[in-house]
Amino acid sequence: MYRNEQRELTRREFSLVRFSLVIVTLAAIAVALVHIRQAETRAHHAVHRLQMEQIHLRRRLYDQQAILGRLTAPREVRRLLAQRGWARVVAFQTRNPPHRAHEYIQKCALEICDGLFINPVIGKKKSGDFTDDVILKAYQTLIDDFYPPDRVVMSILPWQMRYAGPKEAIFHAIVRKNFGCTHHIIGRDHAGVGDYYDTYAAHRIFADFPDLGIQPLFFEHSFYCQACENMATAKTCPHDKSSWLSPSGTKIRAIITEGVQVAPEITRSEIAKVLASEERPFVE
Repeated sequence: MYRNEQRELTRREFSLVRFSLVIVTLAAIAVALVHIRQAETRAHHAVHRLQMEQIHLRRRLYDQQAILGRLTAPREVRRLLAQRGWARVVAFQTRNPPHRAHEYIQKCALEICDGLFINPVIGKKKSGDFTDDVILKAYQTLIDDFYPPDRVVMSILPWQMRYAGPKEAIFHAIVRKNFGCTHHIIGRDHAGVGDYYDTYAAHRIFADFPDLGIQPLFFEHSFYCQACENMATAKTCPHDKSSWLSPSGTKIRAIITEGVQVAPEITRSEIAKVLASEERPFVE
């Protein structure tokens, strides 16, 4: 009888052990399934990130191809200007998307010239500057919607900004002379950075180089006057500075970074939409 009880106890222990093993196995399977699910989720997220990066790279490639398509040699530009019969051509140097002050001085210069040559600098820039493709898209929008198509030519200048102020202004004028331009717009703090140079030092330096073969057109600080309800400079506006809204690339960058809508007095809404639509509008 004792042996029978012992055999019965052994069978119970074996059943209990077997049951425990089943429980442990099921728990291990459940944990493994959780880990597999987590791994699948991480893999899905990784694939999604790769897909988004590929989309971004394809967009960048498309934009770079579009930029390279605008690369026009000075000889080709001179031929184009001659074909259009432009005797007086004014150049505009830029490293920013257009705002109201840019448009104002460009159109003022165009009033006394046959054509406008917009020549954005495309190349390495400092962190926080607008990217090349954003600049070109914004300018193309401005040209298509707000300029006479037979009065404007845009081509890129593959060049790295030196932020050398007055000396770089002289260099810019010589380069645009080689493109066939007769005049060059020199605005406030041309090729400057921060407050390093005097605001109009780039104007004064041209007096030391009277034989450049290209005529500088000097423009003072332009702004939107709320009292005049128009773009103006201190030469044409009698109102106090409290009425002035001063457009600038720096101000637009700050507004976009903060996610605030750009006022139409600063830049046209069509241009603001282009800037806001870009995922990465700034050089990193």
